[in-house]
Amino acid sequence: MSNNHACSLLQKLYPSRLFTTPTSLKRMVPLHWCLLWLLLPLGSRTQKLPTRDEELFQMQIRDKAFFHDSSVIPDGAEISSYLFRDTPKRYFFVVEEDNTPLSVTVTPCDAPLEWKLSLQELPEEASGEGSGEPELLDQQKQQIINEEGTELFSYKGNDVEYFISSSSPSGLYQLELLSTEKDTHFKVYATTTPESDQPYPELPYDPRVDVTSLGRTTVTLAWKPSPTASLLKQPIQYCVVINKEHNFKSLCAVEAKLSADDAFMMAPKPGLDFSPFDFAHFGFPSDNSGKERSYLTKSSPKLGRHAYARPKVDIQKICIGNKNIFTVSDLKPDTQYYFDVFVANSNSNMSTAYVGTFARTKEEAKQKTVELKDGKVTDVFVKRKGAKFLRFAPVSSHQKVTFFIHSCLDAVQIQVRRDGKLLLSQNVEGIRQFQLRGKPKAKYLIRLKGNKKGASMLKILATTRPSKQSFPSLPEDTRIKAFDKLRTCSSATVAWLGTQERNKFCIYKKEVDDNYNEDQKKREQNQCLGPDTRKKSEKVLCKYFHSQNLQKAVTTETIKGLQPGKSYLLDVYVIGHGGHSVKYQSKVVKTRKFC
Repeated sequence: MSNNHACSLLQKLYPSRLFTTPTSLKRMVPLHWCLLWLLLPLGSRTQKLPTRDEELFQMQIRDKAFFHDSSVIPDGAEISSYLFRDTPKRYFFVVEEDNTPLSVTVTPCDAPLEWKLSLQELPEEASGEGSGEPELLDQQKQQIINEEGTELFSYKGNDVEYFISSSSPSGLYQLELLSTEKDTHFKVYATTTPESDQPYPELPYDPRVDVTSLGRTTVTLAWKPSPTASLLKQPIQYCVVINKEHNFKSLCAVEAKLSADDAFMMAPKPGLDFSPFDFAHFGFPSDNSGKERSYLTKSSPKLGRHAYARPKVDIQKICIGNKNIFTVSDLKPDTQYYFDVFVANSNSNMSTAYVGTFARTKEEAKQKTVELKDGKVTDVFVKRKGAKFLRFAPVSSHQKVTFFIHSCLDAVQIQVRRDGKLLLSQNVEGIRQFQLRGKPKAKYLIRLKGNKKGASMLKILATTRPSKQSFPSLPEDTRIKAFDKLRTCSSATVAWLGTQERNKFCIYKKEVDDNYNEDQKKREQNQCLGPDTRKKSEKVLCKYFHSQNLQKAVTTETIKGLQPGKSYLLDVYVIGHGGHSVKYQSKVVKTRKFC
């Protein structure tokens, strides 16, 4: 069919529309313009083109951006659009000459699509020419609108799928797309010059992504370079995508996952992703999806914003230039990850997916389990954020098991399991005692976990005979109180609390600088370091002390022989029956300079 013939046919079918073609321009009228007028009455399922001034219209049609808001697919340009669930969308394009190469590519972004391509021939000549009979004109309209055409190709799934023909007949081609799962984005590319366009980067003969090295927290990937870069010398870059759920088949799907949650994507903007006609219906609730679309009411604070908080998206995209080897780091041990590589054309911004892979990182090195002996104190060191495992297996039957834990520095978390059952989970500071019900032939697994601040040091004792106390009892308050009014140039008076049990207390002094700071003080706060680590010259005295009345369990001591105007670090150690000691919180005092 000639261009002028098609246009004259459309004028006869739609005489009410202003569709004039000056004689001097008739030979220049492309069939695409006539197609645009044909598409205007195709019903609510297709997008309506707004009425435009003819000169402006002719200028815009040369610009590919015009097609972003129409149902016409431009030749040689990728378009992005939006589908509502269970609402088909149709696109059209014209092949003007027979034996024309044709390629159509559809890229689903975040949901499977059903799409089909069909060829619809226009009638050769309109009947009833010049008769003006309205019934004949209506029949000819319905013939074009209702004509199903010949189905050329159909597909259902979420792969990037192609229709390629080296010789296609002329005619009107219709692409119909449908999403039955959810509202979704997609991309379409069509061209009649597939050999010369090549907008998508080519894959090598072996398009697989290989795992070349595997560690506990790292995975090294490698892939063969794209011929688009090595042979065609076109600018490309590779993007690596890491996630824990599945492999992705397009970069469009990755970006959809990164930009929105699974419940509902960001709504398209009027005039960009759909026509004003679609926008008039967008947001109206239906029987099965009203809850999803009801957020576009007048009460919504922002148009197109989802009303619910987005879940955290556990996916990472890293673009690395033209390197074809990459090491992914900061992974979790013993965890399965999925890896995808996409090659993107830097000029066209269009991409192709390699065949992705997956791998499980190696397990953490199994730690040795420390065996605890009944009634014996064990020293334990735990790295920052680290963990240690201990095992206690009493040799005899028992009714109770007692655990004594002395945390030397910061708090440490303890978990106790008996034959796999969790009995205890707590944070421990200072000295704590836990008594658990026993069970014949039971085995106890203790897990000690360090904190985020730094390494932890502690002493632990497990026993089935709790009457034998290895650790001394402590008051709730382990501070040393200094009396400012009793300070002299050569002495300082201090006090501390005791308990109802008779224990031995030893007090030590050490001269420090006036600028003694918190960092130095923290190093001195290791409560597990006993008097045996101190110099003999630092010892002031030792004495026994207790009181059955806790209100009177207070003792005072005056430290003499100090120098005027000097600062001293004072420490009090309480020593239990088993010889294990615990240090009170250190105290810095300063003597008077003038007396």
